[in-house]
Amino acid sequence: MRYRALLFPAIACLVMAATAHAAPQVKGHQLTVGASDVQQYLDGSFPRTQKALGGLLALDVSQPRLTLPAGNRLDLQFDLGMAAAGSARMPVGNVRISSGLRYNAQTQGFHLEQPTVDDFRPAMAGAELDASTRSLLNSWLADYARREPIYKIDPAIAKVMGALQVKSVGIQNGRIAVDFNQNLGSLVPSGLLGN
Repeated sequence: MRYRALLFPAIACLVMAATAHAAPQVKGHQLTVGASDVQQYLDGSFPRTQKALGGLLALDVSQPRLTLPAGNRLDLQFDLGMAAAGSARMPVGNVRISSGLRYNAQTQGFHLEQPTVDDFRPAMAGAELDASTRSLLNSWLADYARREPIYKIDPAIAKVMGALQVKSVGIQNGRIAVDFNQNLGSLVPSGLLGN
């Protein structure tokens, strides 16, 4: 009885771990990554802080929430907070951005491409995204898009992808989809692929 009580939680943990780290799916010339996998990667990459004025101001970006609508641009929401030198973090509000995507072979990941701020909901009624906060946010977005991926591909798969040309990156059926110039399915070992 005691063995059975321990076995069920162990199996449940294994199933959850396998689901949490699902591999990208490859079909012919296309590799796709599900929204839940990208969200999990983002959750592990935040919060982030952008400092300005020699550290006198700090913009805190947290709680990323991803949506992959059909088309070429994803939607991403963040909670923003601001702190001045030595003071406690104050909530600023929630910002929604949209962005294209690009694949970067050097980071082996998907990056934001030309992100734009589309909506802002202030933490306090009547507040607005002032010019200095917007400037700091745009600076953070540009730096983040340039340096940090929103999702990294398994290195073994990325190694194969490095030899191929990316034809397009977009969103299809709630998944990030990358089309290559060659059949990726025949190049990637089957043990690395999702079902």
